[in-house]
Amino acid sequence: MATPVLALPGRGRKRAGLPAALRAKRRREGLAALGFLSPWLLGFSVFFAYPLLAAVYFSFYYYDQFNAPVWVGLKNWDYILFNFPDFVTGLQNTLWLVVVMVTLQTVFGLGVAMLITKIKRGGNIFRTLFYLPYLAPPVISTLVFVYLFDAGGPINAILAHVGVHNPPGWFNSPTWFKPSLTLLSLWGIGNTVVIFFASLLDVPKEQMEAAMLDGAGPVKRFRFVTLPAIQPVILFSVVTGVIYTMQYYTQAIVAGEVASGHVATAGTTLDIGYPLGSSLTVPQLIYQQGILNANTGPACVLSILLFVMTMLFTLILLRRKNGLVGGD
Repeated sequence: MATPVLALPGRGRKRAGLPAALRAKRRREGLAALGFLSPWLLGFSVFFAYPLLAAVYFSFYYYDQFNAPVWVGLKNWDYILFNFPDFVTGLQNTLWLVVVMVTLQTVFGLGVAMLITKIKRGGNIFRTLFYLPYLAPPVISTLVFVYLFDAGGPINAILAHVGVHNPPGWFNSPTWFKPSLTLLSLWGIGNTVVIFFASLLDVPKEQMEAAMLDGAGPVKRFRFVTLPAIQPVILFSVVTGVIYTMQYYTQAIVAGEVASGHVATAGTTLDIGYPLGSSLTVPQLIYQQGILNANTGPACVLSILLFVMTMLFTLILLRRKNGLVGGD
């Protein structure tokens, strides 16, 4: 006697295939979804996937942008990693800006936002005043700061009046150049202030009142109530700040050129790194190798390294989000 075979749910339907009407419906839904996604897919392919693959391809070639690429294997990578001292300098400056500038931007932005929340009258005016510098074009704001912090500028004049007769060299000093850029970034912190201000307004009032009834002081209320509530916003601010600072280019190169008194014009050569390499960043090296020197291979290597470092920083921050935002 043959043993009957039990049919599993959906087994026969899979063998027989879906009804034609259902297959047509799913095909239409798939095409509709693809149509809605097509603008993003097109932008992703043209502006991210293709440039990334092209950078990887040209990193193994010598290409001067005029003649056909010539295969050189790992020579471009060996040159950048082991025989290009400017890469170490640019990497150190970039990492300094990431650690110091992003940290101070976050702390300063949060502090200003907390002060604005305490203002009973005129809060909208202060928010506007802090946000306006963020709208200034980076080149214009950098030019203004270089003028203000010039050796004979207003800032040093004010310091002399209060008894500081040997002020820092600011943008003309290798030691003070990056701190001067940090001051410039803190001046344009308006977007971070607005984001933190909005998050502070969303802190649960019930929890704050309960903490006050339990006798918690301002420090404990900030640590155990405010900070956990706004930590996702802090994480967002830090991650976006790291991504932006890893690509730091305009302010550094403009400040260096203006402070040196050698502004590049048509027919002149751009001199990056003033003073003594303190303004040099990895994006500037990419511009130097790829545009000024027409040496695409090393520029692509630098671009890939910058991309990988940015991704690593971002992944490390996101992996630590459980400790930052209290876990899932």
